[in-house]
Amino acid sequence: MSDIAEKKIDKDTEELLKIVSGFEGKFEGAFNIRSNGGCLGRKSSENIKIESKTDAPGLDIYIAPGTRGERVFIPACVTVAGVDDLVYNDFHVGEGADVVIVAGCGIHTETGEPARHNGIHRFLLAKGSRVLYEEKHIGTGAEDTKKMIDPVTECFLEEDSYLEMDTSQLGGVSSSVRNTKAQLGDRATLVIKERLLTDNDETAQTRFSVELNGVDSGVNLMSRSVARGNSHQAYQSVIIGNNKCHGHSECDAIISDNGKVDATPELYANSGDAELIHEAAIGKIAGEQIMKLRTLGLTQEEAEAAIVEGFLA
Repeated sequence: MSDIAEKKIDKDTEELLKIVSGFEGKFEGAFNIRSNGGCLGRKSSENIKIESKTDAPGLDIYIAPGTRGERVFIPACVTVAGVDDLVYNDFHVGEGADVVIVAGCGIHTETGEPARHNGIHRFLLAKGSRVLYEEKHIGTGAEDTKKMIDPVTECFLEEDSYLEMDTSQLGGVSSSVRNTKAQLGDRATLVIKERLLTDNDETAQTRFSVELNGVDSGVNLMSRSVARGNSHQAYQSVIIGNNKCHGHSECDAIISDNGKVDATPELYANSGDAELIHEAAIGKIAGEQIMKLRTLGLTQEEAEAAIVEGFLA
């Protein structure tokens, strides 16, 4: 039985839910569906409790210590022009838990009024816990309507915990500012895999800031992006090593048409035992890749699309 009775899901919302969270009529496990600032349905499980905040719009998600093999879905959709949705979601992950969290946001509008979703998520990982976080963003509908998604993520990892974030922006988002901050304790590990696609006049800003405070803590930041049309992307990563630790930042970008990409990696070693590395590569699709695919019968456009799809996979 749902904690909150499920309401009828309209076609646009259902299509967005399929894209961002794999929705097929229902979710298996705990879930909360947010739509245009309201709740379409909610269900807790024995080990995962979802509660409304009392001091702000949003949720507290409590994952019991030792919980393993469970998934919780927290998607959000906006299908009404003029909506400016703000939500605060806190994930309290108990000691030794090992779970998957599926979030994501989709915006669909057909009129000229702008729509925006601003999701502020905090991850509080207790000792020895592990989380795989999957997040997809997309904008659909009329191309001339503004669709803005501005996620803010804060991560606090206690000793021996592990957080892997697999995030992607699939296209159609007019502008996005993606801020992620993290603080890591002893032997904690953070892995972020980001994929971005922009086109037309879209803009996307990524800002990572990670403090490696614990002994043998580590972070691996990987961003892959494609900037087409007149779009502009800006990537900034800051890794601060305050102890014996290891950090790696990697930005790979493909530009086509008049696309632009800026990459600014920053490393700060405040300990002689900090090992920090950054890599950045920006360029067009290699001509030999196009040629090879064209010899297989693909057109120029088909070859470029295949290369982009493989790059962002």
